[in-house]
Amino acid sequence: MAALLEMRGMVKVYGTLRANDGIDLDVFAGEIVGLLGENGSGKSTLMKVLFGMVEADGGGIVFRGRELSDHRPREAMALGIAMIHQHFMLVDAMTVLENIMLGWPEAGKLLKRQAIAEKIRETNRRLGLDLDPDARVADLPLGRRQRVEILKAVLRDAELLILDEPTSNLAPVEVRDLLIILKRLRSEGKGIIFITHKMPEVIEVCDKVVVLRAGKVSGKAVVANTDKAQLAEMMVGRDVTTPYVVKAQEKGPIRLSVRELTGDGIGPLDLEVRGGEILAIAGVDGNGQLELAETLAGLRPLTAGRVTLDDGDITLAKPSDRTGAGLAYMPADRSMTALVKTMTIMENLMLRDVARPPYSLGRLLTMMPARRRAEALMQEFDIRASSPLTKAGSLSGGNQQKIVIARELARRPSVLVAHQPTWGLDPGATRFVLEQIIALRDAGSAVIYISSELEEVLAVGDRVAVLAGGRLAGVVAREAVDMPQIGLWMSERAA
Repeated sequence: MAALLEMRGMVKVYGTLRANDGIDLDVFAGEIVGLLGENGSGKSTLMKVLFGMVEADGGGIVFRGRELSDHRPREAMALGIAMIHQHFMLVDAMTVLENIMLGWPEAGKLLKRQAIAEKIRETNRRLGLDLDPDARVADLPLGRRQRVEILKAVLRDAELLILDEPTSNLAPVEVRDLLIILKRLRSEGKGIIFITHKMPEVIEVCDKVVVLRAGKVSGKAVVANTDKAQLAEMMVGRDVTTPYVVKAQEKGPIRLSVRELTGDGIGPLDLEVRGGEILAIAGVDGNGQLELAETLAGLRPLTAGRVTLDDGDITLAKPSDRTGAGLAYMPADRSMTALVKTMTIMENLMLRDVARPPYSLGRLLTMMPARRRAEALMQEFDIRASSPLTKAGSLSGGNQQKIVIARELARRPSVLVAHQPTWGLDPGATRFVLEQIIALRDAGSAVIYISSELEEVLAVGDRVAVLAGGRLAGVVAREAVDMPQIGLWMSERAA
């Protein structure tokens, strides 16, 4: 049987970087192929070439027996290739029905609303999408918005679906539902390319996997014949699935204390964390995690309660004063909050130090001390770029997060508040982030680690708490964790 898609010897070069270096990839009808790799390994570049968003510098593509060359996304879609991007291409102010009809000739010049709505309902029933044609996209959770993108592709008769990191923004229940939908699409004969770095999802839904490293194919495997450790080694060149070593140690004094904290979407809640301890807070996204992190960082006002850091009252302190008192904050959103992507690596690393000699003269950075400091941090924290003057926005997600880690942890803070610090990172970068946080804890700092990744919470936390409905549903020592109880706490909501 001929392959639905054949890519041979694909090459894409940016300056001196060979983003794709002789890559081969086959996809058959009724098959889900996992495309694995670290951030910056060339996965998204390869798919942009396939979809016609960028032009290849070498190699050939054959789709359904037809050679593709110098094609554009419109032509790819007309041939039956659909790409569902990590950031959805929808108009929030429009309904599901209106988004489906947008730019679709079959909708007609005089829009056939009723006919298209019936097509949506029939596809809903067949695939279990559960979408209301009249629902406004802005009112839908992320998982439902993604289903709108899938629905658009299916109704346009796509035979090959490319999903770029489709689960990175989804809650666990939404991930489960998506994987069910992908299996139904496979049973209908669709070919699917599943770009991800989450190996449990690959094991569950993919038939085979192609692994990229540094722009080349580092391995291929039938999923039924492999495991997470083998896939991880193909991705990063070493096993990153071994358990984290969080050695027991004497706890220090209370470094951060929160009493009767109440604010936007949270509280009242009490918590404390000691030096040499990680308090890991689990919970389904949307239960107050962002609000708690930003309130502790001073970015949101609290309405009641008291916060002390090393016995100093910071309840009303500004973010800069909290930083000066020894608090570090790693936001979940690298793009909008943690980094200024249009600034250089050096400028981002110096954001906390612009008022401190020898790195500044008034409001201006002093270039040589700032550059030397940036070069030292790039080496210490393995930030991979040609120069400290490289724009942060041009780096992979893992290297962007390393900038944040270097800036916050190099100051040896008394307390670190880390919110989803491994969000969107591949296994190698995730491992690096967690090892740095554990090392900070081992040096005597206190860490509040907030994450929806339960596996990470259980791996690194000395104590494990669950946030539900803006309140702490329970706190327990790691050795006393009872998974059914954790599940019950995570399902709670505030009254």
